[in-house]
Amino acid sequence: MSDGSLTQDEIDALLQGSANFDVGGESPDAGGGTLSDAEKAAMQSILQSTTGSQASNLSLLVTKGAKFGPPRADIMDRDALAAASDDEVVQVSLNFSDGLLGEHSYILPRGLATAIAGLMMGQDELELNEAALSAIQEAVSQVSGPVLTVLGDKTKSMVMTDPAEALLVAKEDIVCPDGDFLVITYPLAIEGVEPADFLEVYTLQQASEIASRGGAQAPAEKPAPRTAPKSGPKMPGPGLGAMMGQGMGMGMNTPNVQPVQFPNLNSGQASSEHGNISLLMDVYMEMTVELGRTRKLIKEILGMGEGTIIELDKLAGEPVDILVNHKLIAKGEVVVIDENFGVRVTEIVSPMERMKDLT
Repeated sequence: MSDGSLTQDEIDALLQGSANFDVGGESPDAGGGTLSDAEKAAMQSILQSTTGSQASNLSLLVTKGAKFGPPRADIMDRDALAAASDDEVVQVSLNFSDGLLGEHSYILPRGLATAIAGLMMGQDELELNEAALSAIQEAVSQVSGPVLTVLGDKTKSMVMTDPAEALLVAKEDIVCPDGDFLVITYPLAIEGVEPADFLEVYTLQQASEIASRGGAQAPAEKPAPRTAPKSGPKMPGPGLGAMMGQGMGMGMNTPNVQPVQFPNLNSGQASSEHGNISLLMDVYMEMTVELGRTRKLIKEILGMGEGTIIELDKLAGEPVDILVNHKLIAKGEVVVIDENFGVRVTEIVSPMERMKDLT
């Protein structure tokens, strides 16, 4: 093929979809099978901003200090991922369902998964049974929360996932996207637990979309050097006598100086605020009444059944909290109206505090 033309055999192979050779120096999948260095750097930067919140959420669940190191982005295929994984891993599928679409999962070495589940359930010796896998699902869901929030901000959309599903699998059975994909490696250290890598898997299409909206840019072109304007013939300036004459003429006219009149700012600000808040009067907001709160270990929640009594952090007869969009605006007492529960407002939070909380 020195002249660039195709032989009949090669044409037949192309028509049958089995061609596996270069044409014009390009591979068969050229143009959409990888990420640029800028896109990988953008993904690392975006996810780096979530590590603090992820560690905080995990620390609350395991009741021990946790820290995520700086994430690293690598393009891998199935074989490379298997080579980088332990013999057995727990894979938690959190496939994107809205905002972004497609496969998405977290992969934990068996030892790390066992340690996290044991801390959450308060057990030292633990088998990775259904209850333990449920605990890991909850942990990964909490860890992924800050990631989904940041991805939603970067892609200007509401990023949602399907419910988490955790499975204990051999490294050869890890479910991953076809071809190449992006693996984010978070070094994870939990107090009293051997450090291990916590992996997150994206498709290349997802990573490219996130990176393109989150700051990956093509190198900027250098601006063309400015050329000095060509100088034309110089015009003769005014002589010294003319300049002195102008100065003397200006000195003879007395300037009319008056104090500056400022408008009344208070009235204008009040009317502006009133006009702006009127635009929001028809907006629906969620109002809830909170009877009380409590915190439970996952093993206690899993052990609940009919007849279980849950003790709350409020005393009997204490006012309940009235929340708008999860912000406290008032307190009240529970009443019954025509066999329906209601709340009589007994205390209102100050308007300034309410507006501050709603913003």
